[in-house]
Amino acid sequence: MSVPLLRPFPGLRPTSLTASQVAAPPYDVLSSDEAREMALGKPHSFLHVSKPEIDLPPGTDVYAPAVYAKAAENLKAMAAAGVLVRDAKPCFYVYRLKMGSHVQTGIVGGGSVAAYDANRIRKHEFTRPDKEDDRVRQIDACDAQTGPVLLAHRDTPELAAVIKAVTAAPPAYSVTAADGIVHTLWVMDNEAQIQTVTRSFDAMEAVYIADGHHRSAAASRVAAARRQGNADGACESFLVVTFPIHEMKIFDYNRVVKDLGGLTSQAFLKALDSEFTVEPSPEQARPAHSRQFGLYIEGRWYRLGIKNPPPADPVARLDVSLLSDRLLGPVLGIHDLRKDKRVDFVGGKRGLSELERRVDSGEMACAFALFPTQMEDLVAVADSNQVMPPKSTWFEPKLADGLVSYPLDWR
Repeated sequence: MSVPLLRPFPGLRPTSLTASQVAAPPYDVLSSDEAREMALGKPHSFLHVSKPEIDLPPGTDVYAPAVYAKAAENLKAMAAAGVLVRDAKPCFYVYRLKMGSHVQTGIVGGGSVAAYDANRIRKHEFTRPDKEDDRVRQIDACDAQTGPVLLAHRDTPELAAVIKAVTAAPPAYSVTAADGIVHTLWVMDNEAQIQTVTRSFDAMEAVYIADGHHRSAAASRVAAARRQGNADGACESFLVVTFPIHEMKIFDYNRVVKDLGGLTSQAFLKALDSEFTVEPSPEQARPAHSRQFGLYIEGRWYRLGIKNPPPADPVARLDVSLLSDRLLGPVLGIHDLRKDKRVDFVGGKRGLSELERRVDSGEMACAFALFPTQMEDLVAVADSNQVMPPKSTWFEPKLADGLVSYPLDWR
């Protein structure tokens, strides 16, 4: 029997009284030291599960077996204490994120491993084996998936109507995080609504991973291993939160470069002439549209525009690719963004002032501001079975850890 693309599950989640204590930033946006400080005096913070090294001696290898064992111990203790409670029946959940005036509302469910393996849950990034291994060990130790994968789907009137009906009722809880992001969760336990959601996703050709490629790959590996051991079907799905494509927000992912490869600033600007128009800007040169770039060097901003049309290929036409293929590689000799230590990346939420700071401090020689990759660009790359260059997308707002976990021991 095939598993639906998205199916309900009995979530392990905080109560209305403990939700604000439990909710935590995603495990991969904090260092161990930052997590330790944030969780200080907060025994119910989900960081004790997602960053369990904070409960072990400083300097502990984050990949040590003791770390995963501590995650499992802490998760079980929170459930035993009633901080986390499992729902009595399989449910979907409606999850709303509010960041200032931006609002996006999606559905939490179990994404099909079979659909992921068949590329119906589509990827756009490579994964690293060490990061996959880390998530496999975490899932196996906890016997649960505690970090949600962020997906995107094309909205339908049926899904929109269900979400509207569910969100008309009071939520299970609403939490305002330290960064001001509001996380609100509703429980969808109505059978008719569950069937509508299941049917709507089953009718979709594909959904798209926005963030969480390592978590998805790890879930597939766990399912394959447990399948061989005749495990039940719970492991055939993994924790996802999927939002309508048109509601999602991608910020720019900018580049800073340590040196000009032996060129003077004048020679560097001159070298841009063959591929770019170069115009001085009296203000921060935030790109107004695709194919435009901002350059900050020696205390001055410039607007760069490409002279030659972009190619048709969905990867090669991305702004991040155009900058690499026409400037970083041929002019500065930076050909491998994954390995070259001369280049670094700055998420757009930090603003262009962060680019100025890193150049003005002398740490970097120049900075490039990019127009954000668009969701339809991501879809085009995924549909063509290709991958984006490193650091192409920066999604905000980010999901919280701990609001719903997916246990692997239910039937």
